[in-house]
This record gives sequence, C-alpha cells and structure tokens, in this order.
Amino acid sequence: MGGWKKGIEEECGGPPPAATPAVFPFLQPGSIRRFAGVSASVEVPSVTVIIPTRPGQSTILALEGAKKLDYPPERLEILVVRGRQPAVQRNAALRVARGELIYFLDDDAVARPDNLRRALGHFNAPPVKMLGGPNLCPAAAPALERVFAVVLSSWVAFVSSRARYDAVGSIRPTNEKELILCNLMARRDDVLALGGFDESLYPNEENALMDQLQTRGAQLIYDPEFFVHRRPRPTLRAFCRMLMTYGRGRAEQFRRHPTPGSALNFAPPLFCVYLLAALALGWWMGPLVFLPLAVYLLAVFVQTAWSSIRHGLGRSLAAAPLVILTHVLYGVGFWRGLFTELGRGSKSAAHEVTVERF
Repeated sequence: MGGWKKGIEEECGGPPPAATPAVFPFLQPGSIRRFAGVSASVEVPSVTVIIPTRPGQSTILALEGAKKLDYPPERLEILVVRGRQPAVQRNAALRVARGELIYFLDDDAVARPDNLRRALGHFNAPPVKMLGGPNLCPAAAPALERVFAVVLSSWVAFVSSRARYDAVGSIRPTNEKELILCNLMARRDDVLALGGFDESLYPNEENALMDQLQTRGAQLIYDPEFFVHRRPRPTLRAFCRMLMTYGRGRAEQFRRHPTPGSALNFAPPLFCVYLLAALALGWWMGPLVFLPLAVYLLAVFVQTAWSSIRHGLGRSLAAAPLVILTHVLYGVGFWRGLFTELGRGSKSAAHEVTVERF
C-alpha cells in the first residue's frame, strides 16, 4: 500500500498542468490573482465532492486526493458518506450537499488536482449536465492488477466502455457507455429533479440516471484528461466477481429502465448460450457450428497483438484468456440478473447512512 500511495503522489500529486484558453475560456493571462488563474471577478460555482465508503473504513484514498484539489476552499465541500448501499449513500449526500456541482468519487479513486478547474470549462455550457473521464490503473500497481487493466481497456472485451478505463480519443459528447460513477461530475439540481439514483440498482444506478438525463435533452461529456487513478481488483477471484456483478447490474438496469442502448449488452449472455449449444450439438452439426467461435478467437488474437504494442507481449498474453473469461462471466451474471429480486437491501440500508462533512 505504501509503495502504491507514493506512486500515486508522484503521478498526480504534483502541480497541475496549465489551463489552456481553449478549455477554460475565462482563464486569461493578466487576470491571475488567485485559484491558479481565475480572476477575482469570476465567481466559481460551489462544488461538493461525494465519497461513499463502508462503516469503519479508516483509510480513504479519495478523501486524501480531494483535499488536494485545486479549488477555492470556501467553494469546496467534501462529504464522506458511510453505509452499505452506495446508491442510498449518494442520495443521502445529495440531499444535504451545498454545491451547485457534484463530483462523485469512489473511496479508492484519487483525482488529479486540476480536475475541478478542468471541469469548469465544460460546465460553462448550460446543456452539459454531466462530465466524466477514465479511471486509470497506477503505474505502481502490482503486476496482476496491470494485467486486469489491459483487459478492461480492451476493445474486444468492453467495446466502447473501455473508455472508462483508458484515455480514449478526445473530448466529445457521449453516453452512459463511456462514463463511470467513480469519476463523474453533475449538476446537482438536474440529478435531484430526477429523484437521484435508483436505489433498487447497484451497480448501474448511474447508467440509468444518464439515460434519463439524455431523454430530457441533456448533454454528457467525456474528457480523457479528466481522470482519476484507481487500482483494479487485487485478486483473480475479486476480478471475476466484479465481472459477474457488472453483468447482473446491467440486466437489472434493463429490467427497470429498458432502452435500446442496452442491446449490445445482450451479446455476452447470448455468447454463453452459443457455447453451450455448440458443445451439445457439435457432434451433430459438424465443424461449421464452431465457425463463429473461430472468428471470435481470431478477434481475441488480433486484440492481443495490438495490445502488445502498448502494454508488452507478456502482459497482453496474460490478458488474452481473461478477455474470453470476461464475456463468459458477464454473460452468466446477466442471466442471473434477469431473475434476481430488485432493490434487495436498499430499504434496510437507508437508516445506516452517516454523512461526515469536511
């Protein structure tokens, strides 16, 4: 832990890069008096950072990072919300938050110090209701976690959602496929107008909310430089459990808030059905039944070759079987989520929430 924290400080604890007029139109040379370039005549919006965590959690990396955010302290509020259901916790914090803008962080997500400054340029446009970017694996993370990071950033494994785990492309309008709640900013009033997060969902509560916002004409922005550092799961067992949870969450979201955007997420559960059918009917239908599988394995091979250019051959080879495992476990989790009881634990979790203000 100590070595990784030192690596985090080296990667995102230094002075933030200078803002450019293209991103921050109101940060002009010659008007610098405070707040790293904001004119004293400009009233920056108030911001509340919301960090859900478990009861008794003593080390909260996100809190340490939030205290280093480059923002006027009188306009910044940090809320640590303790409980056992993150959607319930975030809603409780939203109701008492004072900020016009809300910055959602997971308790292990360390934001770069200039993230709030960078966000202001985006929220100058009234149609923009949400802003997000990737959560990146620290370079000092253990080797296994860096292999998981290769899987998460793989196009074959996660398609467009790989942008949640890698800085992909340039600043652009986006949708819920590319944004993730561990590093997300939103206008408080717009979130509350929709009743906050659906407490019957965890995970995927933010995905349903983003879909609702976009149906009302809201614009969502992806900024690859608006990032946090966050370690992937520490063990293979935890990584596998995460994949099944993601699949279950997507199925539950589809049951509660069906949209055409979830159509692609049916591919992994259908892939599982195909694998079972191929195994059961291969002796009868012959080799042709395995043709789709051959095409799929070719795609994994091409992805591995491409990843090796950036991540190295050893790490990419180790990630290849996990890409396949990703689809299988996500698919199994999805099938499970089609039959689970929605909202389990959300009501009982409500009275356990406590909010600490910094």
